[in-house]
Amino acid sequence: MTRLFICMILGLFVLWPVFALGTDTSPEKSLYNPRPAPGDIELPLPDGEVMVFRMIEVPGRSFWGDLQRIVQLGDASGGIFEGLQRLQISGSFYQNNADSWHYYLAKYELTKGQFIAVMGLDALLEASADPADKGLGKLSQKKKRKALAKPLTFVRYSDFVNFIDQYNRWLFDFKFPQRRNSLPENKGVPGFIRLATEVEWEYAARGGNPAKQKQTFDRPLPFSRGKINKYVWHLGNAKHKLRPIGLRKPNALGIYDLLGNAQEIVDGRFFPEIWQGKPGGVPVRGGSVSTSSKKLRSSLRGELDIWAWNKDDQQITERRSYNTGIRLSIGSNVLASAAQKAELMVEYEDYQTALRSKTPVGQTLLNLVAQADQNLTNMDPIMQRLMDQNPALHSELASIQHYLDQARQRLDNAQQEGARSLAQDAVRNGVIFSVYLSRLQRLNNAMDKARQLLEVSARYQRNVDSIQKQLNELKNATDEQFQGYKNKLLKLGEYEETYIAKAFVILQQKQSSLREKAVQSILQKHVAAYRKKRQELPQQWRQDIVEVFTAFKD
Repeated sequence: MTRLFICMILGLFVLWPVFALGTDTSPEKSLYNPRPAPGDIELPLPDGEVMVFRMIEVPGRSFWGDLQRIVQLGDASGGIFEGLQRLQISGSFYQNNADSWHYYLAKYELTKGQFIAVMGLDALLEASADPADKGLGKLSQKKKRKALAKPLTFVRYSDFVNFIDQYNRWLFDFKFPQRRNSLPENKGVPGFIRLATEVEWEYAARGGNPAKQKQTFDRPLPFSRGKINKYVWHLGNAKHKLRPIGLRKPNALGIYDLLGNAQEIVDGRFFPEIWQGKPGGVPVRGGSVSTSSKKLRSSLRGELDIWAWNKDDQQITERRSYNTGIRLSIGSNVLASAAQKAELMVEYEDYQTALRSKTPVGQTLLNLVAQADQNLTNMDPIMQRLMDQNPALHSELASIQHYLDQARQRLDNAQQEGARSLAQDAVRNGVIFSVYLSRLQRLNNAMDKARQLLEVSARYQRNVDSIQKQLNELKNATDEQFQGYKNKLLKLGEYEETYIAKAFVILQQKQSSLREKAVQSILQKHVAAYRKKRQELPQQWRQDIVEVFTAFKD
């Protein structure tokens, strides 16, 4: 009996599949991993099937950001929804041995068979509007395997969402803890299945960090257009018919069909630009078997109206798109524990001081001239690439570069002058404000004496009224000067630090009164504090000036 029990236990370990987290060896070939490769991460599915992911590296060790993570997405020559944007890509998991972050993207599009493994055949038959699915049970084994390996499409958005929900529940069933053994972890907490964001999707479609290092990231396609048939199922070679996963070549990250086959729903709402505009349906990326090869590019994006208006029936119904599917991703929560929040708060202080102003988020707080200067700087690598790729146009492109350099110089001069002028005007407001504070103090003293005299005789009422009128006028004038100081301080804070520093150097070189020098010192501290945390603190700023000039003597 004991020997039989041991054999049964050993048998269970043999039968239970082992799922390695990013090994250097390739897993075995299977229906849902037809092109196994080193680095594949396989998660289990019911019935012994697998879901395969690839790790996407994001450079830099900081949680909050890194200049290496700033990427340019979109295409200036693309559609109206593909405007150039500079954004920051982020990872979900920290990789200690590489000192970088990463996230995980499915190697293939979600297939019908994988949906059935989690949800059941009846669920697919109920959800699908594809007539071919009705006969799945009658197909021969060979034809059935081919059908199950095709991307899941022709179902509602809610069916995709329900699948992700059920798959997460299956992975995290407390009765079977081994199912989540291969899930990556954030601070000891396993990740979960979700859709990729638009930035994650396009970053991977363009080739990720390897493409950035090779300076090919901003090309329209990650391969030459002449080789598109080797990598993509599109209208020209697929004729509206979806194909099983893994038949074309993968991109440099080992991911299949990011472009073509089924267009892929990504996370969030569709905005006319990735992070701004009117929110609509859901974003879809990558084109499909119905997209012309000429229109395919990494930046291609569109909107899926998941609730579609039917003019004939005068009803709104859930869209089932025959060429729209999904690709899964593995993500994690921002906070894994309360202790981690304390760590991030400490890191944020350094990030605010050293880096935030240089990131796309921080640069949106710069004035328009500074943003224009940054846009010109972003043009340099594009112009250089065009010159390298088009030797015959080198002279014309060099002329354009010359004009760009001249424009940048003019903008540089404008920023220097703008910062100097704002600093000078803010100091003038501060000086006048400080003078008015002294006058207010003298008038308040005069009012105290006038009220004392009024208690002796009513004939001093006219004197009290006169002083009160002067006080009201001076208080308004004092408030106006401080308001001017504050407004110019905030505008000065929109300039880059180099221009601000140069502005104060110019002011300090001029012959100034003691009062002017005192205001310059206060203003410099206020601007630095504002740039660090981007907090308006007018009451504190006012009090700082009051304290300095309460007993001030020129």
